Amino acid sequence: MSEKMTNRKLAALETKRKLLETAKGIIREKGLVNTSVEEITRACGVANGTFYTYFKRKEDVVFAISHDMFREIYEKAQNHDGPFMDRLAFYMVTFSGHIERDGLKLCQEWVRNTVDPELVENPYDKEKLRMDNDSMKGMIQTGVERGELKQDTPTDALADALTDVIYGEMLCWDMSGGAYSFEERTKTFCTMFLPAMMKPYLNEKWENNDE
Repeated sequence: MSEKMTNRKLAALETKRKLLETAKGIIREKGLVNTSVEEITRACGVANGTFYTYFKRKEDVVFAISHDMFREIYEKAQNHDGPFMDRLAFYMVTFSGHIERDGLKLCQEWVRNTVDPELVENPYDKEKLRMDNDSMKGMIQTGVERGELKQDTPTDALADALTDVIYGEMLCWDMSGGAYSFEERTKTFCTMFLPAMMKPYLNEKWENNDE
């Protein structure tokens, strides 16, 4: 019985994964407005009702697509080989690159559905900005714990500022219609401006190491 339940759970996870991957491909091409639940399920080879087993509405797909990936990006950044500045830049650039590779239409749909938190039904999605801010804070706190950053580093203020930067870059990229590379724009920021921003908080050993 236990094995049967495990098989059912695995099958359910696989079905959800297929729905998400199928929806991502269609939304990338057509946008959410021009994508129907029927189109997603038909392309996935399942019944319409199967979709609603996992999602209340098609908008929920946009949020679900990126949840695990952003958590994975954060964990990879925390484990990235190198000093604090390398880890922080890795996190910001990888974050931006993931959004860019998922495509402009998907980003636009996500922005459209999260700018007004009152329109977001899923509490997890309503807290997306806070969660990304917490990830940025986690990156900085790890630097303090490892002695790379000074103990009096203003963790909250820096996390707020860096989250504002990356969200602002995302919105500008979105509004430009993808006229340039979001990932490359973030790389430029990390190369030209991030070192000066963080320099007052780096302990001497790591400051010299980064120069």
